[in-house]
Amino acid sequence: MHKTPDLNIPQLLEGIPHAAMILDQRFHIVSMNRLMEAMTGRSTKDVAGVHGELVVRSNTGNVRGQLYSECMQSGEAVTIRGDVLNGNRLKVPVQYTVSALTNQEGDRCGLLVLAEDISSYNKTDQDSSLESTSKDLIGYSPKMQKVFELIPLISQTDASVMITGETGTGKDKIAEIIHRKSSRARFPFVKVNCGALPSGLLESELFGHVKGAFTGATRNKAGMFKLAHKGTLFLTEIGDMELPLQVKLLTVLDDKTFTPVGGEQKISVDVRIIAATHRPLREQIQNNEFREDLFYRLHVLHAHLPPLREREEDIRYLLDHFLGHFSKALSKPQASFASGAMELLLTYQYPGNIRELKNIVEYSVNICKSQNIGREVLPPYLFEAQPPFAENTESASSQSVNTKMQGITGLTDNQSWESIEREMIVDMLLEHGGSRLKTAASLGWGRMKLWRKMKSYGLL
Repeated sequence: MHKTPDLNIPQLLEGIPHAAMILDQRFHIVSMNRLMEAMTGRSTKDVAGVHGELVVRSNTGNVRGQLYSECMQSGEAVTIRGDVLNGNRLKVPVQYTVSALTNQEGDRCGLLVLAEDISSYNKTDQDSSLESTSKDLIGYSPKMQKVFELIPLISQTDASVMITGETGTGKDKIAEIIHRKSSRARFPFVKVNCGALPSGLLESELFGHVKGAFTGATRNKAGMFKLAHKGTLFLTEIGDMELPLQVKLLTVLDDKTFTPVGGEQKISVDVRIIAATHRPLREQIQNNEFREDLFYRLHVLHAHLPPLREREEDIRYLLDHFLGHFSKALSKPQASFASGAMELLLTYQYPGNIRELKNIVEYSVNICKSQNIGREVLPPYLFEAQPPFAENTESASSQSVNTKMQGITGLTDNQSWESIEREMIVDMLLEHGGSRLKTAASLGWGRMKLWRKMKSYGLL
């Protein structure tokens, strides 16, 4: 007589390429696979015996276990799409499937619950352009196009990646896209901010700890390295990591093993590292603030995101994108910027980069009571950060330009102002290596004014 083999449930769940868990007849958790642990931020040991709905929190209509009850009573699988709150309290779009399990007698004895992460699916059509991968990642400027060309090449390898760029340039979005386009896409993408925690807590966050390792360690905790097994670990603000912890990180990168805080047994992991920083790491190396060997271990592949002030072509596109986004989110008619407001926004320097631009648009859409957003509803600090661009500032600008001109060229009064101004622009462009941004700043102009002057003098 054929005998049904005893099944190793945890091992069976690990063979499922999606977040999965098994519930008993009372809908209490029996086991979860590693992907479900990563999604919920909880280990099976901590939640075994807890009602599944309390651990996998979603908006899939499973209030009071309704989906569980429906599936258990009918025996038919239920599939629905919705969001699940992950361990970081962020919404993850999933396809949620609940199916009944039966014993040898054919009686229903539990449930199998799958949560397939569908955030990386392109619902329109499988367009290869990177702009469709992330709605907030917009770039038509030459420098951003170079970044987009790099991403498919970086995604095809398992080498460590260093992403550099100022705060607010979108380093985290680039890291997510690299992960989603890699062979590790169906495994976890885990993000850790190295500057958000003190060294002791960061070590526990990365490598986990065992019960009793320190005061307050009342249970074993899996670290982010373990949760990211076979996936990608994104270490943002790596330049803020203290030297002693850098040594341990280097050891993990070399040996692919680590020991939890307070533990004795080594754990093997297969994790790809993507690191990001806004700090000049080479200067930190010279100041003995960052290890040179760790730098070269992380800096195998490199992507640099330019600041927004070097992406003039993209500012208008970003403004239009966020206008549409926030108008829709607030259920308002599609808004637009008045010419005066648009001129100011196109010439502003954006020290906070895309994050600042997004906040400016959100503020304006919230404050404005009409569809036409004027200068009066822009954040007040914009007018303090740079001179206004109204007509009455022309004389002040001309005086500033004239003063600069006397020191630069020493031209005689017999020349026309147009020829003086044209030669001044040429001199300043040469001095700044052709940079319009630096030229405009030196002359006390906005970029749009410099562009108009260059056009009128035939310098474009």
